[in-house]
Amino acid sequence: MPLISLIMAASAATAPAPAADAATLAAIEATCLDYVDGQLEGDPARVARALHPDLAKRAVIGDTPDERLGLRRMSKEELVSLTRQGVLKTPKAQWDRRCRILDVTAETAAVRLETPWFVDHFHMGRYGDRWVIVNALWHMKPR
Repeated sequence: MPLISLIMAASAATAPAPAADAATLAAIEATCLDYVDGQLEGDPARVARALHPDLAKRAVIGDTPDERLGLRRMSKEELVSLTRQGVLKTPKAQWDRRCRILDVTAETAAVRLETPWFVDHFHMGRYGDRWVIVNALWHMKPR
């Protein structure tokens, strides 16, 4: 590959993503808040609307007797069911959550959600005007 092609390829790979408009950023944040606030409220419909039907929610658990490089896996249905059960329901006065948008392209976004209890790293996809969480990798915070 000619030197100029390598330089151009390297520049394109490291160039920052184009800035998203305010409406896009607001829609991404709204999806993040539907996910977390829905769980904290115990509102399964709100959580469900934030999630892709084929959600892959995972947590690293390390090696187990049954699996090398183990992952705890959760589907959309499992997360919605846990929300319906009120597993994370928390009085609003105790809510402390922050969604930070890390990267946005025309059809994808990377977002970090932090609460006092856990951190989620999301990959979101854009479907028309709607953003949904496609992948979530999360971990509990040390107590």
